[in-house]
Amino acid sequence: MKIGHINYLNLLPFYQFLKKKGIKVKKSFPAEVNEWFEKRKIEAAFISSIKAKNKKCFNVGIAAKKEVRSVLVCKGKGKDIESATSNILAKILGINGRVVIGDKAFKEQNCIDLANEWYKKYKLPFVFALFCVNKNYFKYKKLINSFIKQKQKIPYLTLKKEAKKIGITTKEAKEYLDKIIYYKLTWKEKKALRKFWEKAKNESV
Repeated sequence: MKIGHINYLNLLPFYQFLKKKGIKVKKSFPAEVNEWFEKRKIEAAFISSIKAKNKKCFNVGIAAKKEVRSVLVCKGKGKDIESATSNILAKILGINGRVVIGDKAFKEQNCIDLANEWYKKYKLPFVFALFCVNKNYFKYKKLINSFIKQKQKIPYLTLKKEAKKIGITTKEAKEYLDKIIYYKLTWKEKKALRKFWEKAKNESV
């Protein structure tokens, strides 16, 4: 299997799941994983929502109902080069500033949470990425269904190590994974995706 992996806390459960199965991944940030997927250097990955339209994807993604804590607009100017979806989302919401995504966002203060702003405007969750495939559809369908079938338990020491690396407490990391981020997509998330894609039509990626 050739899987691209976004190396952020929000996908630590998926990484641990693959690790237990002995499946290796190619790690990077969202924008580069998108590029690998487009060039077919990998078979499957969670790719940015803005890039997932019309791709072969499953009802599995990286989603947040209201706040997400790891996708922000802070004081200053500039896009986050690691992002694709979040830069567009900030434009759609008309929020100016410095876009910050991923684990580094946890260190920021007094910023605007983009998922929360999206919810306030549309009363919908936001989907930041979808699990999509280039080939071997049924093999990956079985794999991803196995992943979401039951809650993935992260060993305490692993979570502690990741939290320390990011600069947050183990409790904060656990709360983020248990209460903020989720993966199974329902009709609400699909409606949110359609809304996002419609709004993103006139925006450059």
